[in-house]
Amino acid sequence: MADYEPLVWSENFVTGVPEIDEQHRILVNTLNEANVRLAENSSPEFLEQITRDLLSYALYHFETEEALMQEYAYNDQSAEEADRHLREHRGFSAKVVAVREGLKGGILITREDLLSFLNNWLVNHILNTDKKLGAFIVQKRAGGPG
Repeated sequence: MADYEPLVWSENFVTGVPEIDEQHRILVNTLNEANVRLAENSSPEFLEQITRDLLSYALYHFETEEALMQEYAYNDQSAEEADRHLREHRGFSAKVVAVREGLKGGILITREDLLSFLNNWLVNHILNTDKKLGAFIVQKRAGGPG
């Protein structure tokens, strides 16, 4: 089985919103733990457990971000970005649910494909979407217009 490089947390991922950054660190650590654990056991049952646990935490994280979006009226200031952000959350959830349903139906996903999807999605979402939300919230918290 090929080795899969862990995702390394860097300052590039920092949004400036402590509660979001803390949850992102947990997601990065969770993906790295999944990488190690899946190297030892990639049975369909274990893959299903990993995807269930990741989806559960991701949904919790999405709720946090979406509550902050509401609290700071992100949709009022940046409707297009807010809509894109929500679509990305829903798309991620739908993909993980589809993988889980596939596993239940005997359609396997390789460790590499699963980790590649999860890591790429998380990095792209943080760098391209969450950073914009973070900058908006930081400015609002500082008393700016957003």
